[in-house]
Amino acid sequence: MFDALKIAATGMSASRQMMDVVAENIANANTTMTISGEPYKRKDVVVAAKDLNENDDILTVSFDEEYEKKVAGVEVVGVKEANNGFRKVYDPTNPNADKDGYVTLPNVNVVEEMAKMIQASRMYEANTSVVESIKNMATKALELIQQQ
Repeated sequence: MFDALKIAATGMSASRQMMDVVAENIANANTTMTISGEPYKRKDVVVAAKDLNENDDILTVSFDEEYEKKVAGVEVVGVKEANNGFRKVYDPTNPNADKDGYVTLPNVNVVEEMAKMIQASRMYEANTSVVESIKNMATKALELIQQQ
C-alpha cells in the first residue's frame, strides 16, 4: 500500500506542475515582448520515470522484503521551451510591430493548452482516487482487526 501511495503522490506532484506550466502559457498567450526582447515561448513539462527506492525517506518503516522492492513513480525532470511556430499578425498600430507592420505573437495555442490542462486535471483526479482507495482499504483492514 505504501508503494502505491508513493506512486500516486509523484503523479499528483507532476500533474500539479503541469497545470502550473499550462497556466503560465495561457497567461502569456499574447505577450509579444519579454525581457529578452522576443515573444513569449511556450513551455512544456518533461516527465520521466523515477525510482523511489533510492534516497526516499517517505514512510520509512521496515517491512523487510515487501518494502525493499523497487517501485516506480514519475518526476518532472525539466521544463523546455518550444522555439518554433511563432505567429505573425498584421497590426501596424501595435508598438511591437516590425517595419512591415507585423507583430510576432507567441507560439501558444490556447485551445491546445486547455486540452493539456484537462489532461493534467484528470491525471491529478486519478491519483487522488488511488489515494482514497488505499485509505478505504486501510480503514477496512483496521476495522477487521478491531473485530477480532
